[in-house]
Amino acid sequence: MRRLPVYLLLDVSGSMSGEPIEAVKTGVQTLVSTLRQDPYALETAYLSVITFGSNAQQLVPLTELSSFQTPGISASGTTALGDALVLLAERVDAEIEKTTAEVKGDWKPLVFIMTDGVPTDDWAKGHEKLKKIRTGIIVACAAGHGADTSVLKQITEVVVQLDTADSNTIKAFFKWVSASVSTGSQKIDQGQKEVSGLDDLPPPPPEVNVVL
Repeated sequence: MRRLPVYLLLDVSGSMSGEPIEAVKTGVQTLVSTLRQDPYALETAYLSVITFGSNAQQLVPLTELSSFQTPGISASGTTALGDALVLLAERVDAEIEKTTAEVKGDWKPLVFIMTDGVPTDDWAKGHEKLKKIRTGIIVACAAGHGADTSVLKQITEVVVQLDTADSNTIKAFFKWVSASVSTGSQKIDQGQKEVSGLDDLPPPPPEVNVVL
């Protein structure tokens, strides 16, 4: 079976502590429980969580939804987005089944990045690594106005911004992510097509503004 890999890259720097990080934890739980109710997603979607504070770590390797357990997440440190992109490239390379003459490999991974700040390391180095890897759509979310959308725009064309990093807004973002993964799963199931741009995703809710 060809899997639809989904990677969440979550900023857990000190500025996310309190309400934002609690909202992220709830958001991940809601995302998983919503997708478990979708037969298409349950069959194809696999989820991984990478966090980045002063360094990046993969808290959950690519895991099928039925056995996914929400990791413990706490906020501290700086914003090592570059490290997170390097780690993402390494994990995609290691975890994704490649297409060969004999086998059809996994679908291109969907990547969702959420950050509330400005990278404190060499994000461009991470971006260079990431460009060498085949991914599907990358959605970057600037949570609040402290995040640098100009950096995110250089990493991906699809950048959205939340006016605030409070629980309601972050919850709306994660709901949209789960709807996007569901749409991706259905597209694959029905037409063997991949999500390639924002137009293929459901329209974002009012709390999620597309950065043009």
